[in-house]
Amino acid sequence: MALWFVLLLTLLTVCESQSTTSFNQTDLQSAMTDMRSRSYYGFVILLKILNSLPNSLQNNDLTFLMPNDEELSQFSITPDQLHDFILSHSIPTPLVLNHLLHFPNGSLVPTSVPSRVISITNSGRSGFFVNNARIVTPNVCQSSVIRCHGISAALTLTALFLLTELQNLRIPQRTEK
Repeated sequence: MALWFVLLLTLLTVCESQSTTSFNQTDLQSAMTDMRSRSYYGFVILLKILNSLPNSLQNNDLTFLMPNDEELSQFSITPDQLHDFILSHSIPTPLVLNHLLHFPNGSLVPTSVPSRVISITNSGRSGFFVNNARIVTPNVCQSSVIRCHGISAALTLTALFLLTELQNLRIPQRTEK
């Protein structure tokens, strides 16, 4: 009986791992069309470059936070940093602005890069902020599962990420005499 259970559990695990949704290129193309229609050409170019690399985008359930072309032109990104830059400007679930508005001030939302988070701040009339950037063009992507919002600046890391990095450093233990 135990052997059948182990065999069944193994079979279910293999089937589940093979049934994960692959990245839907049609959704990405639709999202990029929406981005171009709102003049986020620089972000589209970066997505196209990233998408040309194998296994770069794994999930369609995304919300992209897109700096405008002027902001992108002032930001320095090397080819090695492109993957982390795009994924740190994305949330691994599709969220329209109305969903984001329900987050309490100070909420920390994970990005698609492990251990990097975005802080949510609703400043009323001053605007809705993700880290250091204000959402200036909400709900840009409407034609696909992917959601995206235009932001006023490239995102900076939150203190939580820096704190996590500091906690990972080994601090020598003090020995008592």
